[in-house]
Amino acid sequence: MTDQPTPGEKGDTEPELDPLDAAREALSRARLAARGKGLRPGQQPRVRRKYDIPRDDGGRDPVGLADQMERLLVERGWRVDVAAGSVLAKWPQIVGPDVASHTHATGFEDGVLTVRADSTAWRTQLSYMTSTILAQIEAEIGADIVTELRILGPSAPSWNRGLRKVHGGRGPRDTYG
Repeated sequence: MTDQPTPGEKGDTEPELDPLDAAREALSRARLAARGKGLRPGQQPRVRRKYDIPRDDGGRDPVGLADQMERLLVERGWRVDVAAGSVLAKWPQIVGPDVASHTHATGFEDGVLTVRADSTAWRTQLSYMTSTILAQIEAEIGADIVTELRILGPSAPSWNRGLRKVHGGRGPRDTYG
């Protein structure tokens, strides 16, 4: 047979570790594992956030500001609101300087763009141009942003007070609108 004792016999040569040495050995193993992961003493563990996750292409290249803004607009559902704001801002470019000098876009809500004209003649002219204007908006801004165009005429003065107040009938107001 062999001269080596079997485990559990009195002849074991391995000395038992005291608890302090076991703790030191466990600590050194933990430090080596942390160093292998790139962590340093005193460093807070890093929490992974949505933007920390590597992209599909496997790269960690920086992303341009325009791409980040586009992603933010899509995630938050702000795309239509931003597009509506650009319709209001680009109104002179969309309709041209002649029409823009007599009209201005006043508001946007639920796909309806409200436009106010200087006179009833321009209101009528814009109503004839509605399909052309919607096509220009679609070309400039994008599809399905503006679904309807509400055209308002000039706001009439109030005849409720003053020298020109009429007590019976419509009076001078019948020429507006």
